[in-house]
Amino acid sequence: MPGPIAVSAARPALTLKRRFNAPPARVFEAWTDPKKLVCWFGPAETRSGTVRAEMDVRVGGRFRASFTTEDGEYHEVSGVYREVVTHERLSFTWGWYTMPERESLVTVTLRPDGDGTLLTLHHERFFDEAARDGHNRGWSGTLDKLEHFLA
Repeated sequence: MPGPIAVSAARPALTLKRRFNAPPARVFEAWTDPKKLVCWFGPAETRSGTVRAEMDVRVGGRFRASFTTEDGEYHEVSGVYREVVTHERLSFTWGWYTMPERESLVTVTLRPDGDGTLLTLHHERFFDEAARDGHNRGWSGTLDKLEHFLA
């Protein structure tokens, strides 16, 4: 007689990988220096010049970033750094101002790859698949902009 069926309570997640033609130190600085982050952060439809960022990059430190999309909608996200390994790894909580109860977790890992960097972005603990899919589009556009910034 078969045993009980295991039902996974795992919440949706996504993993994106990109190679950048810049060393890990430069990619890490793009993620941790607010003056650099405002140059590339936000999805493809982010209105130029609207990104703002405040960052206290240390374990337990907070960040807040905001931007306005081309349709005039204001977006603000914030979180707490859970892990900071210089030039290698950042892990932080992620909560939208309009839905703070839907906190998720982002981990960015950087690995040297020749004269460049292999970045792995893992975003987990999404509320549902629709949230994951929306973030997949947003992060894809954001990483495209990071690639352009680092070029």
